[in-house]
Amino acid sequence: MRFHGAVGYANSEETAPGVWTDVITEFEYTGDVVRNTGRLESNLATLNEDVSFSNAFSIVADAYAYENFEKMRYLNWNGSNWRVNSVEIQRPRLILTIGGLWNGNTA
Repeated sequence: MRFHGAVGYANSEETAPGVWTDVITEFEYTGDVVRNTGRLESNLATLNEDVSFSNAFSIVADAYAYENFEKMRYLNWNGSNWRVNSVEIQRPRLILTIGGLWNGNTA
């Protein structure tokens, strides 16, 4: 299955003296869905079950992605932003594994 979507990067910027906040920048990437699995997770703190994925996406990476892969925070897939749990380098690609929904800042 093919993939095309945005990946959000968090760059820390000083917004006031001594105050640093993450500013999100998105870049578009193309690649393949390598693994497509999901599960429901029961949580005693909430009434509803959470959906969690361990999908893997193989994206064709550019120089910015290689230099800043540790700043990747989310991947947009099927209309939702999903938290990037891990990044594996396999040049010329990066393998991104996602988890639950991203609830942080977006671009």
